[in-house]
Amino acid sequence: MRCIAIDDEPLALKQIVAYIAKTPFLELVCACSNAFEAKELLASQSVDLMFVDINMPGMSGMELVKSLTRKPLVIFTTAYSEFAVESYKVNAQNYLLKPFSLAEFTVATQKALHYWEQLRATETGSSLDDSIWVKSEYHLVRVSLPEVLFIEGMNDYVRIHLETGKPIMTLSSLKAMEEQLPSSKFMRIHRSWIINLEKIVQIEKGQAILTGKHAIPIGDQYREALLGIAK
Repeated sequence: MRCIAIDDEPLALKQIVAYIAKTPFLELVCACSNAFEAKELLASQSVDLMFVDINMPGMSGMELVKSLTRKPLVIFTTAYSEFAVESYKVNAQNYLLKPFSLAEFTVATQKALHYWEQLRATETGSSLDDSIWVKSEYHLVRVSLPEVLFIEGMNDYVRIHLETGKPIMTLSSLKAMEEQLPSSKFMRIHRSWIINLEKIVQIEKGQAILTGKHAIPIGDQYREALLGIAK
């Protein structure tokens, strides 16, 4: 995805540029220090995604987005949480509150990538399998969701267990992973486990038994919701 970064704070702009460089599917077109420079560039360049600060002198990031007739996907990067509601009114893909980590940046950009791919597939009449992108061992890996059995939380990492092949480790929290997954197909049933609902064979003795005889514990606070889908 071709992207630009816009921020009037040099250190913040430098960090976003560094994060972009670590993201294999992003190509930085330009780093802009103000909204006017960005607007001029957007008039002449094809851009898929923009990272834009909101509180900038002269023209704010929000004003910039509203002024565009042809909008790229937008991820706001700001130190002010009060703009969150307004950001969704302009269909922003995400809202990163400074300071944000590389893991948070990765989750936001993966969501944008998935949406962008869906748009392209619709435009070309093709289709995409349900999937997410995760970074594992310095590579970006597409994970087919129908192949996922369950996901295990391990402090700052998660391990994605598949029906075939070895598990995939990626730097993420289980909460962040949960937010990427379709709630109609995946459910968190324990503070350390998310399961693919389509892989449940039976529920017994505080456990969900999945394809391959994998027994996943059910946390007390999740039990009612899980049993509810089995009715």
